[in-house]
Amino acid sequence: MSRERDGDEAAERDTSTGEGAGGGAGAGPGSRTAAAAIVAAGAGAGGGPGPGAKGLAGAGAGATGAGDARASVTAHLSHRVPDLGALELLLAVARHGSLGAAAREVGITQPAASSRIRSMERQLGVALVDRSPRGSRLTDAGALVTDWARRIVESAEAFDAGVQALRGRRDSRLRVVASMTIAEYLLPGWLIALRAERPDTAVSLQAGNSAVVAERLLAGEADLGFVEGLAVPDGLDGTVVAHDRLAVVTAPSHPWARRRAPIDPAELAATPLVLREHGSGTRQVLDAALAGHGGLARPLLELASTTAVKAAAVSGAGPAVLSELAIAEELSSRRLVAVPVAGARLSRDLRAVWPTGHRPTGPARDLLSLTRARPGG
Repeated sequence: MSRERDGDEAAERDTSTGEGAGGGAGAGPGSRTAAAAIVAAGAGAGGGPGPGAKGLAGAGAGATGAGDARASVTAHLSHRVPDLGALELLLAVARHGSLGAAAREVGITQPAASSRIRSMERQLGVALVDRSPRGSRLTDAGALVTDWARRIVESAEAFDAGVQALRGRRDSRLRVVASMTIAEYLLPGWLIALRAERPDTAVSLQAGNSAVVAERLLAGEADLGFVEGLAVPDGLDGTVVAHDRLAVVTAPSHPWARRRAPIDPAELAATPLVLREHGSGTRQVLDAALAGHGGLARPLLELASTTAVKAAAVSGAGPAVLSELAIAEELSSRRLVAVPVAGARLSRDLRAVWPTGHRPTGPARDLLSLTRARPGG
């Protein structure tokens, strides 16, 4: 006699004192009465033994009469229907005719498999497996339950395939919206790194000010955003991914380019400047820094992009306030000169943001990780 069959027989001895009786319907192994009870319950629960979940729900109620069946309808299915792991084990027993072989297929020990089968029998109220020295055989009730279990498992496999398809569709694209400075000077490096990790993901990038970033995210038009303002916009969660500082710059021909003493906040506030528009992160930081010094004077020019502000400053239109990230090349080539400022806080945090309660997943999560690994782009 094989060890495998000995194990099945031992499992039968462990439970021979009443697995069938413990079922609640007076059904022993192989009982046709139990099978008939399940068929009747399945018909009463939904017009026949299918689809699988209805049949199993009816099976748990049929053994104790119509009154209990009506009461059990209100109970949660999770309390009355075995989990997928148990159903897969039952199907493996049906295929192999051996509890030991079934246990190996699903990757658990034989005692664990025997315990799971017993637990399922108690849950359903019927005996499912008849153990003997020749192996494990399904009872009549077990054969019927196995048929229903097969449909449930097949439906679960279809569900899993569908979810994977949805995940694949999600992972095939990434929509990013970012404020201007981040879009122009940091995101290109991050997206190149993402491309190396996810070559099949198509990325679209929209650029706008911080207010536009928040609008796009809240409208569901982007998966991940980046802003430059003082705080996380309402309705969004976020994390700091980099730090930046604003600088006052002029063309070399401007009188400020030759001064040695720093500009104080009051003088800066009173001077007409070339500025970004309201709603931009740069403007928010500057407004906050100078609010206690009379506020900003009427702008000399108000422009909608960092590139436009920089071009105006280079042409000599007037002093401008720009991110240090945006002016490194112009400072190096002396097309712009940085003017020191004393007493004004012009530093800021750059943040990744997303709708509250919807933390990034898939490629958006990967891009977020890359920003932390490469904070300077």
